[in-house]
Amino acid sequence: MSRPVPFCWYELMTGDADGAAEFYGAVVGWSFSAPDPQSLIDYRMILRSDGGGNGGVLQLSEAMRQGAAHPAWVPYLAVADIDTALSAIEADGGRALMPRTDIDEGSFAMVTDPQGVPFYLMQPRPPANQPGAQSDAFKADGVQHVRWHDLATPDPAGAKAFYGRHFGFEFNNVMPMGELGEYAFIDFGAQALGGIMPLVGGRTPGWQVYFGVPSALQARDAIVRAGGTILTEPHQVPGGDWVVMAQDPQGAQFGVVGPRGE
Repeated sequence: MSRPVPFCWYELMTGDADGAAEFYGAVVGWSFSAPDPQSLIDYRMILRSDGGGNGGVLQLSEAMRQGAAHPAWVPYLAVADIDTALSAIEADGGRALMPRTDIDEGSFAMVTDPQGVPFYLMQPRPPANQPGAQSDAFKADGVQHVRWHDLATPDPAGAKAFYGRHFGFEFNNVMPMGELGEYAFIDFGAQALGGIMPLVGGRTPGWQVYFGVPSALQARDAIVRAGGTILTEPHQVPGGDWVVMAQDPQGAQFGVVGPRGE
């Protein structure tokens, strides 16, 4: 049996959860759960049309903003033991931003890599009646799933070494980008997950996720109609798919990927 891909959940941090739900519903086709009225935070689940969950939306509080949180998509990476992973990451130059938190679905913590890029660690706890259940939030050919990940970093070599040590990522192929450096493809076993590249075009360090859509051209138009900003127009990438990079109305950057469509 192949190893499950580490990427297991995706969180949108936003200043306007209602607006974000409307935007991504129009662009990707998701629906969203209502926030739990008993909870101290406004957190909503992202639901695909097939009934599966693909992540969550966190409404940023003023305290979170004062702590430097800002609109962004942040991935969760699964680990076998969260305490061991936390200790190893801190010993390797990473930093814990949020301590271990235990919920019904498992244990998680927010950390940064040595270059300051935030992400979550997650030790999943499958349902008692489904002990072998695995996340399908990432699916390389799935509509409404995450299909690809980019990491923009000031130190690609350091990032490759870090994620290779802690998550088993491999970097077997690179794509030259001229003066912009190299794009190093992330492999996990036989599965391509994304790429690591130098900071270009004023991007801030961070992970960017790409959502599967049935038509890149239609998604591009939906982004504009819903108040988003196009960062790169639809363009074809190796493998034949088409990609659009964009920013939602609240400031979080993301991509969509799929057939060109009409």
